Amino acid sequence: MSAYVEEGRNRWAAAHVLDVAKLYRLALEKHEAGAKYHAVAEEGVAMRDIAEIIGKGLKVPVESLSTDEARAHFGFLSMFASHDLRASSAQTRKKLGWNPTGPGLIADLDQVRYSEVLTTVAS
Repeated sequence: MSAYVEEGRNRWAAAHVLDVAKLYRLALEKHEAGAKYHAVAEEGVAMRDIAEIIGKGLKVPVESLSTDEARAHFGFLSMFASHDLRASSAQTRKKLGWNPTGPGLIADLDQVRYSEVLTTVAS
């Protein structure tokens, strides 16, 4: 199954891997000791939306879990699966001139070839 916790309204910040790579390059070029940057293109994607697109791709049921059920299902990752992990990159964009252009998380997950992923994992 592909699961989310309670109503699945908690959100995760996201950025495409190529956008994150560009940000790392910009940060290394800036070489500012102690600087902190946030690689965030989308400030918050609902966990339910993430679970639904993965469930669709894997052709598995999508289910809501209680907090207790989530602890058993996700294990130590349950603390991440149930928290609202929104973030902003406004300061990062301003400091480094970073402008993410990659696809959003849901669009990217919709393009995954899940049958190939399953074959790779099984071998």
